[in-house]
Amino acid sequence: MPHGFLDARLRHPITLPDGQTHPDTVWLSAVIDHPNIDVGDFTYYNDFEPVADYAARIAPYLHPGAPERLRIGRFCQFAHGTRFITSSANHPLNWFTTYPFAIFDHDQMPHFAEEFSRGCDTVIGNDVWTGHGAMVLPGVTIGNGVIVGAGAVVTRDVPDWHVVAGNPARVIRARFDQDLCAQLDRLAWWDRPLDDIRALVPLLAGHDEKALRDTLERIESP
Repeated sequence: MPHGFLDARLRHPITLPDGQTHPDTVWLSAVIDHPNIDVGDFTYYNDFEPVADYAARIAPYLHPGAPERLRIGRFCQFAHGTRFITSSANHPLNWFTTYPFAIFDHDQMPHFAEEFSRGCDTVIGNDVWTGHGAMVLPGVTIGNGVIVGAGAVVTRDVPDWHVVAGNPARVIRARFDQDLCAQLDRLAWWDRPLDDIRALVPLLAGHDEKALRDTLERIESP
């Protein structure tokens, strides 16, 4: 059902001040129908160029029936050029050659079948922001609340509530101290009903630690 706060069914969720729909931003769950991709509601992607196939745009090497999956949480924010390079893009790393002969000569498939059947899922948590041109490599897990800097190449897992940047991406800092991160994990606002999330926006759009503690006490009290 439509919701006065957010409507997950929309393709283009932003309305400009003049009433026109902003064409460059989409809810990914509304535009991707791919058997190997799971996208949570209200995760958006922005692209400044026309896109015919959003699955192919964000995950160009992930084909239906591939051995791996791309799993994306709710309320993520992906800037133009964000790419997920999934396991099917890999070539054999420990062989004498990395050349995929079987793609061009199917008679060679017995030599490649085991290698081609391997796949590691790529997992993106909730409320993750990836900057312009960020790239996530195969098998990486990015935790909740992570910020990925523009142009970063993420080669390894990123823990919840951290900022990473660079190539290869390195942790720059934690966004909050450990106790505050634990409280945010308890709140897990992205899993709550939309009416509850709307009521939490004044809290989420700030940094009032006492208000966060009071909110947790209120919602967790029997």
